[in-house]
Amino acid sequence: MRYVLTLCVLIAMGSLAHGQNSPLNENIVSKAFAGREGTLVIIDCSSEAISTFRPQVVEVRMAPCSTFKIWNTLIGLESGIISSPDQPFYQWDGEKRSISAWNRNLTLRDAFQASCVPAFQNLARQIGSERMQSWLDRIEYGDRNTSAGIDVFWLPLKGRRTILISPTEQAQLVNKLITGKLRFSKTSLAILKDLMTLKKTDKGVLFGKTGSGTDERGTYVLGWFVGYVESKGKRYVFACTAQGENIMSKDARGIVENILEKQNLL
Repeated sequence: MRYVLTLCVLIAMGSLAHGQNSPLNENIVSKAFAGREGTLVIIDCSSEAISTFRPQVVEVRMAPCSTFKIWNTLIGLESGIISSPDQPFYQWDGEKRSISAWNRNLTLRDAFQASCVPAFQNLARQIGSERMQSWLDRIEYGDRNTSAGIDVFWLPLKGRRTILISPTEQAQLVNKLITGKLRFSKTSLAILKDLMTLKKTDKGVLFGKTGSGTDERGTYVLGWFVGYVESKGKRYVFACTAQGENIMSKDARGIVENILEKQNLL
């Protein structure tokens, strides 16, 4: 895929561009990536300082994959289509899919945690093209291109022109979201925060959403992890990508968790 080839050309040795009061340690970050391609952006919400690992590729746009469920959910909440994490959300159509967790009726919480693609495709269709485009323009989401279709525009597939967004843009949007700079209601934000809660320790709380992408052969080659951590009275937003043969979202999440744990933030 175009974005994979671009990254393969651009990524060389890892380097870390520090923002003021950066929580990142280059050695820790480099070890967490363990030779895998990809990049990491982290923003200190209090100072707005941005730090990047492999800064030469953080502006490269690619398909957001299932990280778009963050925004699909918020737009669905703001549109009044959904209203509670535990409400009935997805009625299984009886088609057996490769991910067993999708093969049953799901609440919004279940669907978000299982990253159920058909459930959120249904939500996007209910939102509709005009309303979806209006919201994406309003929040300035990536290149805002939804021409592939209302229920597939964030999902990479051979021959499909998806919406594209960079790791930096992902991190900056989440930063604006949790610092109250975007026009989403407090109720919607509280529900999303609940849905995004992944891990709690005595050092911090992790919030995030993963996403995985495939190449023309259907092989997983891209993993996303986007979210933030609350620790020691501070919040740090992050967007991480990992690339390579058989790389998925679990790899990107593993990288971020490893870094946060080693930095005593989680």
